[in-house]
Amino acid sequence: MAMSDQARDEGTPEEMAAAEAQADKIAGGLDGDYEAVVRLLKENEELKDRALRAAAEMENLRRRTARDVQDARAYSVANFARDMLAVSDNLRRAIEAVPEDAKTADGAGLAGLIEGVEVTERAMLSALERHGVRKLDPQGEKFDPNFHQAMFEVPNPAVPANTVVQVVQSGYTIGDRVLRPAMVGVAKGGPKHGADAPAEPGPVNEQAEKDA
Repeated sequence: MAMSDQARDEGTPEEMAAAEAQADKIAGGLDGDYEAVVRLLKENEELKDRALRAAAEMENLRRRTARDVQDARAYSVANFARDMLAVSDNLRRAIEAVPEDAKTADGAGLAGLIEGVEVTERAMLSALERHGVRKLDPQGEKFDPNFHQAMFEVPNPAVPANTVVQVVQSGYTIGDRVLRPAMVGVAKGGPKHGADAPAEPGPVNEQAEKDA
């Protein structure tokens, strides 16, 4: 009787095999759930990475667009302003072409004409300045190849070498860009500008000197 009870508690071989199969099935299900969770976590990380990349690209696009719009506003008149500088140059040449003695010798007529030309020149430069165009006045400054163009050198040991001693043609900037470099003459033979190495003007631009 005891042996029968023990056999009943342990179950038949078929029942034991079924129990083991059920246990294996449960274990397999757990493994499958774990793999599914791992796969979902990996997909989530990939989606998060894609979302971050898309957000970064959109931010870069927004910044580029804003910069392009800003540049368009600031520099859209650059070509027009450059053409107007030629007109301003001609007005200045007309004023300087009149000898000083002739300005007073011919009475009010010539003086009035000169004054009108000067007023026109000032009005034009003022209008350009309202659109971001600024005149460069490098007289006495250290030569800067970013803003100046060397036309010739002037031996002058009294001033530091590479100092702008003559402005042949005024330069202009628009925003933070050079609209037209100033054509200048620079000193040579004098002392250095100081601890910093002076910018070398390079060879004289003979063609530009002829054009000026």
